[in-house]
Amino acid sequence: MPYRWTENPSETELTLWPHQSMTPAGFSWFIGTTALLLTLPLFAVLGTPVAWVLMMFFGIALFGMWKALFANKRHMSLREELSLSDDHMYLAHVPAKGPMLEWEANPHWVTVNLRKDGPVKNYLTLRGGGREVELGAFLTPEEREGLFAELQGRLSET
Repeated sequence: MPYRWTENPSETELTLWPHQSMTPAGFSWFIGTTALLLTLPLFAVLGTPVAWVLMMFFGIALFGMWKALFANKRHMSLREELSLSDDHMYLAHVPAKGPMLEWEANPHWVTVNLRKDGPVKNYLTLRGGGREVELGAFLTPEEREGLFAELQGRLSET
């Protein structure tokens, strides 16, 4: 699951992140394989002016693929961090771009809600401190359901 609980002596921390489908090694393999496959048609026209025109288009295609994958990687830097102690609960939503969004409340008054009729299936929210905030919007419905049970258990321990 794309989240991890960390136990510290004074608090518990939860870090959530979107699914990461490509590792750095996978990125290198993909770009290398794409470059190799794009050069194969060049062997048929090697030594002709057509080769230069094709190389230009293949270079543009490879550059476009590189930029798209890096934009996707930058978007994947999104994360949410929740810290829970006996008397304080803090949530930080760190987007890829823009300011960090923060929420805090007393955990004794926080309720965890999993709504079936929300904007998405298994809409997970935290309510407390006069506000209701969404948690794990990038998780799958099954992951939000599992996280809901874990959060309820952790809150009942405080």
